Amino acid sequence: MRTVALGLRDDLAVGWVESVVELVHADTYRDYLEMAEGLLAKGYKDAAAVITGTSLEVHVRALCVKNGVTTAVAGRPKKADTMNADLTKAGAYDGLQQKKVTYWMGLRNKAAHGNYADYDKDEVRQFIDGVQSFMMKYPA
Repeated sequence: MRTVALGLRDDLAVGWVESVVELVHADTYRDYLEMAEGLLAKGYKDAAAVITGTSLEVHVRALCVKNGVTTAVAGRPKKADTMNADLTKAGAYDGLQQKKVTYWMGLRNKAAHGNYADYDKDEVRQFIDGVQSFMMKYPA
């Protein structure tokens, strides 16, 4: 038992456990983004946009946790835009990336609120690709 505990301590010290958590997150997000790609290929751009946006928001929240940024205020979850700004302030990524995330969140909100004519299939394709790249560049 002592050997297992010492081994776990050593793994934690070198960051191995953190990298495993990041891999699990990446696999989960990849599954949802693959689902979004499948929906988009079948013509369901709106559902694809909502799923991609949800994946993005969950990833932003996980980035907050990783970077020591609070995800709630007075016991209420922070809005995604607030977390996005807080991540930029914390140095997790720069202002240009923040603007991309803000744009993507706007597209997700349009889809989630039924404003389907405000974006097209090509924008959803770029959304999926952009979020995939974002998640790989900034693992959580």
